[in-house]
Amino acid sequence: MGKTLTEQYQEISNKYMRSGKPWPATTEQIARWAIEKKLWAPQPQSLIKLCAEQLSEAMRVEYFTDPQGRKVRAKHAARVTERGKQLTLWADIRSATRGHMAIAFQQRRQQVLGECHQLKTDVDSYNQNGNPGKQIEMIFDFTMDLAEWDVADRTGIKI
Repeated sequence: MGKTLTEQYQEISNKYMRSGKPWPATTEQIARWAIEKKLWAPQPQSLIKLCAEQLSEAMRVEYFTDPQGRKVRAKHAARVTERGKQLTLWADIRSATRGHMAIAFQQRRQQVLGECHQLKTDVDSYNQNGNPGKQIEMIFDFTMDLAEWDVADRTGIKI
């Protein structure tokens, strides 16, 4: 049976270490050496995955200003299952179907809820196990915060 990808990378780093090159070394130094020695070359699937990750990051941070002057995220991802395979489909809010946007918004809301749940767990643990003083309180009703941000957006005031 062949070596796993992890074992192949471990072998490359060990060869680098034995080569007489500077050690300790950065992964960039080891990678440069491995490529020069033709011990590593990108596989087409790896390049596709890397490109996809970079595209995803770029789409996630693309914004435009709507007719009302709001800064709006342009591209939205929705995880769906098609023919038994899970996919993440991206669409532009300006041309996406209502169905796509409903899924994307609900999934983002779940991400926010997950972050709030983890924050609550962290605060509760700190208050019960490490806080020597007054309990730190956390409010998870964002109604007033959202209203304040809307006013700030309309008036140009930074919060």
